[in-house]
Amino acid sequence: MHPGLMNLPDYDNCLVNLSNSILNKFGAETNAKTLPLADRYLEGEYTNVVLLILDAMGISILEKHLKEDGFFRSHLAGSFDSVYPPTTVAATTSVMSGEYPDEHGWLGWDTYYPALGKNVTVFTNSDQLTEKEGAEPTGSYPDGTKKWMPDSLENPGPAADYHVGFRHTPYRNIVDQINDAGGTAYSSMPFLPPNPQDMEAIMSRIETLCKEPGKKFIYAYWSEPDSTMHKTGTTSEATHEMITELEKMVEKTVSGLSETLFLITADHGHIDCDNCCILDYSEIMNCLVRLPSFEPRTLNLFVKEEFRESFPEIFRKHFGDSFVILTREEVISNKVFGTGRDRSDLAEMIGDYVALAVTPKSIFNTHIEAQEMPGGHAGLTPEEIRIPLIVIGK
Repeated sequence: MHPGLMNLPDYDNCLVNLSNSILNKFGAETNAKTLPLADRYLEGEYTNVVLLILDAMGISILEKHLKEDGFFRSHLAGSFDSVYPPTTVAATTSVMSGEYPDEHGWLGWDTYYPALGKNVTVFTNSDQLTEKEGAEPTGSYPDGTKKWMPDSLENPGPAADYHVGFRHTPYRNIVDQINDAGGTAYSSMPFLPPNPQDMEAIMSRIETLCKEPGKKFIYAYWSEPDSTMHKTGTTSEATHEMITELEKMVEKTVSGLSETLFLITADHGHIDCDNCCILDYSEIMNCLVRLPSFEPRTLNLFVKEEFRESFPEIFRKHFGDSFVILTREEVISNKVFGTGRDRSDLAEMIGDYVALAVTPKSIFNTHIEAQEMPGGHAGLTPEEIRIPLIVIGK
């Protein structure tokens, strides 16, 4: 293994394995090994099995904000890993599909699709967010410091007249897989019918479903505390209030249920970042064919042919040891994106190099994003990769 990759996820002890444990429990076909940490609890005879993912509530976040004898930490069964990159698009798709990122191809918030020859913001099915040429900060903070405003951004159009992700990187979700295998499964999340749009509605649907007769699985997801941490960082008062409120809400719902196994985890962790914008590095921009995609802490880099050999040195000149920079071949041979069967177009999606953050450094494509997102994830630190498995058996 490349010496800079010692913190890669343990791909026999990660979210993909948790998903396969649930598929196995409900008689659906598995795609990878199961997760022993979860299997021991899934052996019980429960009417309901609920998997709740709270976005970015990694082990380090639990330890920063919640008491050891509180509801979540007192029910902590152990820790395991996200996938790489540890980010919502890649990680939740791994849970939903039971596949590794190298198989499903949802590799980051922005992903390069060879069939279209461009970067696509996968969840919103839009063109990648970009900054207007020659844009300047038009606002100011109370102390007079210049502030980047939304008028600096181009308005991204639709990526295509169809959903790019589902056409070019399709997968079957865990709910459909269980139902097709003869089991009963439901979702409670904003993006699948009936589309509950807040935590209260998500928990209410879980409660209603659990009280219906028959054995069933419920997949639930909520976007906090990730959204708050992106805006305010991991140690802010707003983050603390959000996490403690989530704990109270879950405890209240669980206390009213019986015959239910609740598994609570995160898709990834979160750290406080040191942000910059790639547009400020003209020497690097001059080397690139297009803007990077994936994530600000894991960037894929398509490099002009005349700079292919010299590019790692140029990149390190500006960013030092903040990133591990790998060739496409090194990414594939080191199984960075998983140990599944690589997609046939994976090499094209990766680009010439991938830069993986090993410090808090993040490189955004626009100034306003770098300005407004003090918290982040998708890099190669334990804080971003280690996630909890909280288990409550009622």
